[in-house]
Amino acid sequence: MTLFGLDLQGQVIRPPAEAESLLLQVTLGCSHNRCAFCPAYKGKRFGFKPMERVREALDFAAANLPELRRVFLCDGDALILPQARLEEVLREIRARLPWVTRVNAYANAKAIARKTDAELVRLRELGLNTVYLGLESGDDAVLAAMNKWGDVAGHLRQAARARAAGLRLSVTVLLGLAGRGGAGSVAERHARATGRALSAMDPEQASALALMVAPGTPLFERQSRGEFTPQDDAGLLRELFWLLSETNLTRGLFFSNHASNPLRLRLRLPRDKQAGLDAVHRAIGGTEPLIPTEYRRL
Repeated sequence: MTLFGLDLQGQVIRPPAEAESLLLQVTLGCSHNRCAFCPAYKGKRFGFKPMERVREALDFAAANLPELRRVFLCDGDALILPQARLEEVLREIRARLPWVTRVNAYANAKAIARKTDAELVRLRELGLNTVYLGLESGDDAVLAAMNKWGDVAGHLRQAARARAAGLRLSVTVLLGLAGRGGAGSVAERHARATGRALSAMDPEQASALALMVAPGTPLFERQSRGEFTPQDDAGLLRELFWLLSETNLTRGLFFSNHASNPLRLRLRLPRDKQAGLDAVHRAIGGTEPLIPTEYRRL
């Protein structure tokens, strides 16, 4: 057992917002696992966690962790589980941990696309609350270069279907994914297109992370061959400014507070948009302090 995580196999990741959640592993790895930038599940073969192990973890939590009110379904795309199995997981959570108020999960566009509208509604009825969707970029060429599943239009469709089913949507994007570049470059195109895609999705929460090229990934190999040059801090800040400039949410949170970010923002849009842009502008000008490099991590 690890802190709030039971019977976890291999490396497990979670969103920052799930720090106080029970980590319930229902899948192993990621069904796609080919994104060039992602180190999370390399070397872990994708599969489903046996239901007996899931029940054992829930029973342990019921006996020993009654204070927990949230459950986060791991690994990379728990929603890829067949509908009957996923419904069974949600029913078991409700039966064994009746005090839990929220069940959240990672869900890529591929997984959402495999569910019917009625199935998504049923998952919401059984207690699924928030799905975390990795858009990464609003630019199709950048997605293709990074071996990301699907295109922007497909991500927009699946995000809309999730929201129509009553699920809350938290979308993550990656600053620096197009490589180094300034005004007029692919980097600016990526950042602005990503902001427009977030506006179209209109999620309850949007989070901008900064790319950190991890050893062992295809992107690290490209960098080693001189085929990819990461953004420096100045470039990441410009991208954050372009991204935020194009992002218009009806009523949502916008974060750049992940440990990878040089500048950490927590904004309520549209109310705080100008304050956020002003903070980024100060950071670009050198009057807003940045997080020291040694304190940043994946």
